Amino acid sequence: MVGRFKRQEPMFPVPDGEYADTFPQSGITLPRAAREVHRAITRALQNRVADHGVSMGQWYFLRALWEEDGLTQRELSQRVGMMEPTTVTALNNLERCDLVQRVRNPHDRRKVNIYLTPKGKALRADILPCVEEIEETATQGISPGELALTISVLRRVSANLDALPPIGADDDLG
Repeated sequence: MVGRFKRQEPMFPVPDGEYADTFPQSGITLPRAAREVHRAITRALQNRVADHGVSMGQWYFLRALWEEDGLTQRELSQRVGMMEPTTVTALNNLERCDLVQRVRNPHDRRKVNIYLTPKGKALRADILPCVEEIEETATQGISPGELALTISVLRRVSANLDALPPIGADDDLG
């Protein structure tokens, strides 16, 4: 026991053979591995998009608009997974950089749609090849089967965690 917590063994056994030098001797947990991969990809992506004058915060919104231009602020917030006040701040910055424009929805005056400007659209051709390069580098030496399995497992992990009831939810205990 260390403090109040019992030391746990790693969730995954430390591999031997071909993959032995891949993991530190202390083992690695799924959350730690996922965080390390996320941070490495984010760091690489951040360096590439910054070369084009785009911040990581702006990147998420541009990517969503490249997929579907003309989303409302609320739809954009949901697609990017940000709270609406954060979206407003990001859109203010994107508008200042002449990458997006806000247009009042003609059918519902309460809504504002976000459209890419020509400059915002043009960035796609500059940035997406950088993203593809990062993915190619990240998956180097990984077979298509291994990659498909990894993606499948990560999606199941995500689905398992999404199925957790919120903390403090009614549990019908009375």
